[in-house]
Amino acid sequence: MKVGPMTATTILLLVAASTAGAALLLLSSMPASAQAPGAAGVAAVASHPEVLRWAFISAAAAAGLSTLAAGYAVAVVGSAAVGALAEKPDLLGRVLILVGLAEGIAIYGLIVAILILNRA
Repeated sequence: MKVGPMTATTILLLVAASTAGAALLLLSSMPASAQAPGAAGVAAVASHPEVLRWAFISAAAAAGLSTLAAGYAVAVVGSAAVGALAEKPDLLGRVLILVGLAEGIAIYGLIVAILILNRA
């Protein structure tokens, strides 16, 4: 079975969307007692359950949307990379760097999500 670039893009987007949706659902439906372990020295506003709920939702959205963007970028760059490698196999190192840069978008989203959760 031959998989075209649009099919691969669709598959990557569906996997990323389901992962982001599951994380958003799990984090937003957690009870406030499970979300906030109650650390000493945390401001009263930061430990409010509604603030924590929005912090978890925004962290899940940051990680999920960056995963969607990374999946789309890897699909586009990857299909172009395969075409380039078919014509010039000596471009493998450069192509791997470009695909790695596209995958870095998801890592940036994860870092932003961690920073959001550290502030909550």
